[in-house]
Amino acid sequence: MSLDELRKQIDGLDEQIVRLLNERIRVVQAIGESKKESGGEIYVPSRERAVFEKIERLNEGPLPQSSAHAIYREIMSAALALETEMKIAYLGPEATFTHQAARSKFGASVEYVASSTISEVFDRVQSRSADYGVVPIENSTEGAVTHTFDQFATTDLKICAEIYLPISLTLLSHQPREEVRVIFSKQEVFGQCRSWLQRHMPEVELSPVESTTKAVQLAMETEGAAAIASALASDMYGIEVLASDIQDLQGNTTRFLVIGQNYSAATGEDKTSVVFGVKHAVGALHEALSVFKSDAINLSKIESRPSRNKAWEYYFFVDIEGHASDAAVAKALDELQEHCTLMTVLGSYPRAQV
Repeated sequence: MSLDELRKQIDGLDEQIVRLLNERIRVVQAIGESKKESGGEIYVPSRERAVFEKIERLNEGPLPQSSAHAIYREIMSAALALETEMKIAYLGPEATFTHQAARSKFGASVEYVASSTISEVFDRVQSRSADYGVVPIENSTEGAVTHTFDQFATTDLKICAEIYLPISLTLLSHQPREEVRVIFSKQEVFGQCRSWLQRHMPEVELSPVESTTKAVQLAMETEGAAAIASALASDMYGIEVLASDIQDLQGNTTRFLVIGQNYSAATGEDKTSVVFGVKHAVGALHEALSVFKSDAINLSKIESRPSRNKAWEYYFFVDIEGHASDAAVAKALDELQEHCTLMTVLGSYPRAQV
């Protein structure tokens, strides 16, 4: 076929794609109206998982699976935005890794609300000024985000999804690298790319600031300055990338949680998060955790935090494999309750790929 004939074929396919997309949106809008009448959740993580798994099965190439996933993420984002004026609160400001994680989950079409603290994210979702919130919970090299754990001890909000975001650090500036005299970023970020900086820019001053977004803003305003931030910051602020993936440890990943009013239905590949307290007595924690071993349930995480009610007493946060509605998990949780002074299921949600 000639080039003109191939282009005509593409034009015809585009007409079909746009028509089918709008047909899909109309069906989604009808579903949205039904959910509003019944009081159902607009965002349903279990349904989202099912759609992506179906797309993977249907996609026989040559379109890469990652590209198919990205396309359908935006299709679903547009649908969510049309179903309702969805707002997602996140630990801001814009272009932070939490913002990037939120966009990777909800796409570009919904409204994002930057919050200055983790507690503000919880407050916005609790007051329903935001539909969902995205907060960091742990990093593969830095460990737990304790502020997030503390918020879960005092809220009735639920975990409805999780996100794993590989942390890729990028050197950004309007100046050529050889003209950079100062680099702005968070102190923790400098620690994550210390070796690269010593090898490539040993004479450059490192100036810590409160956020990577602030670093980018200063780099744009200051002569001879650069910033270390996410690649998203380059897109959002129009600042050039001088070097990519400058972090010392490849594979550095942060886990984020999506919080809402309710948690997800079972998908067959789920996690359940629980917070509980035990008596301040010898063997109390061992007896509580033994219920999971007896029911052959794997714990993927355990974290302790001081109780705010009494000195030297602690809450324990655990992630277990399975959904709270699974027979074995439900049995273990009932048995756990007997050993606890308090116990709350924080949520069951689809297990994300790392």
